[in-house]
Amino acid sequence: MTDLLKTPASWPRPLLGRAAASASADPTDLDAAVKAGAFEGLRKAVRTMTASGVIAEIRAAGLRGRGGAGFPAADKWQMAAATPADRRYVVANGYGADPAARTDALLLELDPYAVIEGVAITAWAIGADRAFIAVRATETEVLRRLEAALGAAEEAGFIGPDVLGSGRELTVEVRSVQGAYLLGEETVLLKALEGKRGQPEQRPPYPAERGLFGRPTVVHNVQTLALAGWIIREGAPAFREIGSPDAPGTILVHVRGSGGAGVAEVPLGTPIRTILGLVGATTRTGPVPKALLIGGPSGGILPAELLDTPYTFADLRAVGAHLGSGSIVATAAEADVLELAELLTRFCSAEACGKTIPCRIGTRRLEEIAARINAGTPRPTDADLIGDLAADIVASGLCDHERLATLPLTSVLRYFRAELDARLQPVAERAAAQ
Repeated sequence: MTDLLKTPASWPRPLLGRAAASASADPTDLDAAVKAGAFEGLRKAVRTMTASGVIAEIRAAGLRGRGGAGFPAADKWQMAAATPADRRYVVANGYGADPAARTDALLLELDPYAVIEGVAITAWAIGADRAFIAVRATETEVLRRLEAALGAAEEAGFIGPDVLGSGRELTVEVRSVQGAYLLGEETVLLKALEGKRGQPEQRPPYPAERGLFGRPTVVHNVQTLALAGWIIREGAPAFREIGSPDAPGTILVHVRGSGGAGVAEVPLGTPIRTILGLVGATTRTGPVPKALLIGGPSGGILPAELLDTPYTFADLRAVGAHLGSGSIVATAAEADVLELAELLTRFCSAEACGKTIPCRIGTRRLEEIAARINAGTPRPTDADLIGDLAADIVASGLCDHERLATLPLTSVLRYFRAELDARLQPVAERAAAQ
């Protein structure tokens, strides 16, 4: 299992606090989980709050989706609740599209009841009677624990035909899914759950209006759902005290650096330098990485000068990266950032579904440009080609995959231009300079 990193005692743990407090306990032990606070938020929502009151509390907390885009959770809930329909759905996205980040799987493995409670609260708020938790098919232990936890939760009445005696029904099903990186995108995941080819849909309409089987569907990352339970239990003001003003709360980050790797629960707004310090990757007096890959395969490659950037949605976008899969990788001092950008662009190109020409053709052309630069056969205009082609892909992209697939190369163009320009010199000229 992925290591859970030790964090400062002053850092709150809305997501993994229960798991950290009883590391040796069985995560599927419902009695132990209830004693530690599980389902208190659901009890409060069902017995003392209206559906609109639950949505208002989530809005007051400022909860934003932890899947990468940071969309306000309450907006999704309100849209789904207000859209007329004979049925509504909740989908928990625990697929974990980034093969190198295991944040979502770790949460499901260590505290499945946190996610189940969040699903139930969301269903209560929007009027859904059916929910799905999507998990990567290879995560066999996660699937086993989820199935056991769902069985225990239904037997206790937290889900099932009569949720906490309210007369409301909620059926929750675990779905194992396997496919491409693109399954992390919500409309693609919905297609997969319907048994259809995984390709993104034009938005609007959004899934909250017309989603699974054409009905209003709230799709959330499992971390978002787990935080919803904590918010209803502890209250919006308590959540607002954590993190940053525009991005309250915590998030799970998979950190890799010179001193090791693991997953940590981090308050949003924490400087990247501090997060990397959890694995000894960098300190103010220790080794400094050459570059930082932030956001997974479609993330930005940033220079060490940006180590003090706050880890928030807005701050990362401002410097050419994004939260993405919740992954931070610190490279060695001798790392070749152009080769890294080529590798990531090749991955993003290979994982493209092919629905649109900008993604199908454009990302492949970016990969080809990077390959010839690294092979020592560049064209003088290659830097301009990267910038122009990337701009076209972003402007005409259907989904975030194609828009973000340009980041590895454009961030190198922005921050490591000297290394790029050195390779754009004609081969003979470079040989003479040596």
